[in-house]
Amino acid sequence: MSGNIDIWIVFGGLCLMMGMLIADRLRPGFVLFSGVVLFMCTGILTPQEALAGFGNEGMITVGLLFLVSEGVRRSDALGHLVKWLLPVRRGMTVRKGYLRMLPTIAAVSAFLNNTPVVVVFIPIIKQWARKSGLAIRKFLIPLSYAAILGGMCTLIGTSTNLVVHGMMLDEGFAGFSMFELGKVGVCIALAGLLYMLLLGDRRLPDDSALEEPLRIEPSDRSVEAVLGPRFPGINRTFEEFDFKSRYGAEIRAVRRGGEELNDLNTIVFRVGDTLVLDTDGTFVETWGDSRVFLMLSNGSEHRPSSPRWKKWLSLALLVVMIGGATFGSMPFMADLVPGLQLDMFFWVCVVAVLMALFNIFPAKKYTKFISWDILVTIASALAISRAMVNSGLADWIAARLTGLSAIASPWAVLAVLYITTNLITEFITNNAAAAFAFPVALSAATHLGVDPMPFFVAICIAASCSFSSPIGYQTNMIVQGIGNYRFGDFVRIGLPLNIIAFLLSMLLIPLIWPFEPIG
Repeated sequence: MSGNIDIWIVFGGLCLMMGMLIADRLRPGFVLFSGVVLFMCTGILTPQEALAGFGNEGMITVGLLFLVSEGVRRSDALGHLVKWLLPVRRGMTVRKGYLRMLPTIAAVSAFLNNTPVVVVFIPIIKQWARKSGLAIRKFLIPLSYAAILGGMCTLIGTSTNLVVHGMMLDEGFAGFSMFELGKVGVCIALAGLLYMLLLGDRRLPDDSALEEPLRIEPSDRSVEAVLGPRFPGINRTFEEFDFKSRYGAEIRAVRRGGEELNDLNTIVFRVGDTLVLDTDGTFVETWGDSRVFLMLSNGSEHRPSSPRWKKWLSLALLVVMIGGATFGSMPFMADLVPGLQLDMFFWVCVVAVLMALFNIFPAKKYTKFISWDILVTIASALAISRAMVNSGLADWIAARLTGLSAIASPWAVLAVLYITTNLITEFITNNAAAAFAFPVALSAATHLGVDPMPFFVAICIAASCSFSSPIGYQTNMIVQGIGNYRFGDFVRIGLPLNIIAFLLSMLLIPLIWPFEPIG
């Protein structure tokens, strides 16, 4: 009887958390941590289990990768890359721009956090598109999608992969190698890039007349600011939060969900809102390093000044990290360097410390470069995953899910698990979706008596494929505000891409990672 009560407590808690996440009244980290406290108070989680996620290798690796990405961003290596990719030439078309831009963005995002990649590219692409006479709105959603597609291809390409990897390690599995997910991720990325190349121009809107009065021109004192989760005015009204006295800038307009909000006095600030500001010309320089804003743009290329040696050193350290993690887990390395585990965690620790020592990012401000809410979300989601196991909910769901195999096969279970994870990630955070799905996947594989690896891979891909909604992925939220896109714009171009990713996953995952029986 107690087991049934625990199942209902966890199920009710999950439903309540999902409702709060969709409502977006509180930050995901706090919502999930509140769920952890609930399960701890009801005895479903022990204090040790509640805290275990904060020591998870995958979660800590994600935090350190924020520092590595910040180092590469500050070195301005990406800025030089974009300038080379997007020269202003006569006869430039949207498709030619896609061909030059999207594959490189996907390749870079395979090894760096997606958000700084998108933030670096947005102002440069906007200025390039304007000089080339092309619609800016044809490029910003593809920019976000290319970053997402690239992130699927490696272990470090997205935090979702590292979350699942860390949970696998906790359960005694070997985890993923650096490029293992690329066996299916590269195929989906190539198909996605081809889809955007052929149809992106047709399915995306042109720049509308609504944007003309608010267009940000280079050298203007107008600034576009995308609000981040650390903005102190979140969930407060315009009247309650005096923006001008705190930041020295006047709010001229607010955009949300592809629309301009007219009555400023009644606006409640939300994460992802884009503010159009009148400033004194120093706003970007003053607040450029602040995590209060996800992105600042004044229409010109605000590029950090960095010595040439830092650019090359940051790239060299990135290559060392990738190469070290790729070869460090191979058997011959254990014989070559006994006593050291040269995995991804080892190398990201080394590279993050070296970047700080060489002042590639300012070590005194390192806490500003880490998205703490994401880390709390991951750690809490891992604890909630344990609560699903302890209560029996994961096993209960898996037993009903595997009932499909009586009339079909493990493919049916794989498909249902993929679709469910993908739907959840479109409306809540991708990391939470992956963590919630993991115990169900493990239990389902146990019920079927097969290797769980296909299910783990499906979770990684499904949780990353956030194309049909601006909610589930931070880069989608950023480009929605800057590009003034509506929700329907994401559905129109993103839903076919979701379907393409699903079909390729169902075809390739069982072929690459067969449903091997386990005794």
